[in-house]
Amino acid sequence: MTGGQLQIVVCAAGPAADVTQLISAAHKHSWTTAVTATPNGMDFINAPAIEELTGAPVRSSYRQARDDRRSLPAADALVIAPASYNSINKIALGLADNYAMTSVAELIGRQIPTVIVPFVNAALAARSPFRRAVASLRDEGVRILLGPEDGWEPHPPGSGNEQQRAFPWTLAFDTATSSENPAGYLA
Repeated sequence: MTGGQLQIVVCAAGPAADVTQLISAAHKHSWTTAVTATPNGMDFINAPAIEELTGAPVRSSYRQARDDRRSLPAADALVIAPASYNSINKIALGLADNYAMTSVAELIGRQIPTVIVPFVNAALAARSPFRRAVASLRDEGVRILLGPEDGWEPHPPGSGNEQQRAFPWTLAFDTATSSENPAGYLA
């Protein structure tokens, strides 16, 4: 699909600093973008630079009653990247304890094509709660880029800084916006 609105949700993980790569990939294909960050994710990004690139404010909290902006932009696709261990578990459980998680829950409920790219180490990825969360989200039609078939694996504990440079931003965009999208409905 060429053109559309890509909603990006950024969690508190090292690659978040490079989310402009995803924004640029989207813009090259005539997609507009909006970024929402988890409260802790705000510490990992350069919000003014992202706002300049997207033309939209970075959201991390609920709007005020006097604010006339829509609380959730219309979206044609959703990419949650980098997705932390904590956020993936919250999403799978339906926990909406902040604006970003509420947005994700609603967009998945609307059946917006959704791609999650975890940034977790192998020790966390081996935990039963994480494996159950990934399976649950996949059962719900969410595409999670994780495993040998996606070329994106959990990194060894303590090696996140090296792995950060290889984060698959373009693959995330391409997967979310392909005609054979994650949940099997047309984008």
